[in-house]
Amino acid sequence: MGIPFRNTAGFGKRMEYNLVGKMLMEGLDVYLPLVDDHGVDCVIKKQDGTFIEVQIKARSREVAKGDAALFAAISHKPTENFYFVFYSERLDTMWILSSEEFLQECITNRTGKNAGKHSIWFNGSKKDKAANDKTEYCKPQFEKYIETDFSRFH
Repeated sequence: MGIPFRNTAGFGKRMEYNLVGKMLMEGLDVYLPLVDDHGVDCVIKKQDGTFIEVQIKARSREVAKGDAALFAAISHKPTENFYFVFYSERLDTMWILSSEEFLQECITNRTGKNAGKHSIWFNGSKKDKAANDKTEYCKPQFEKYIETDFSRFH
């Protein structure tokens, strides 16, 4: 049996609060919108007085093997002072990309129901013949975006 809907539906929101809590613990000045109509999960006031918008995307450890860091069907247009925080629970890895970096690195769907939407797949996987299992890893071209804190936002 799969994961109950209540658990999967709440995972994203739980991860948003988890990561926002970590931002607050680092001393960032974080504001949460009451409504998420524009893909903005939080707004951060930087030390220089400017603001940045942040969208948080997370994947649970329960996703299909090989998809630990696959983020698909994302609507996004170039936006100044906009960042994505991507988190894979199974890889326990966080990537932070600006709007511009995301649009340079992502794939844009050309056809189908998600035409015009973007996807990014941070992980690859290797077959472990001895264990008869897949081992997931961060693709080398995305290692430069791995972050362990939110210093990029200070």
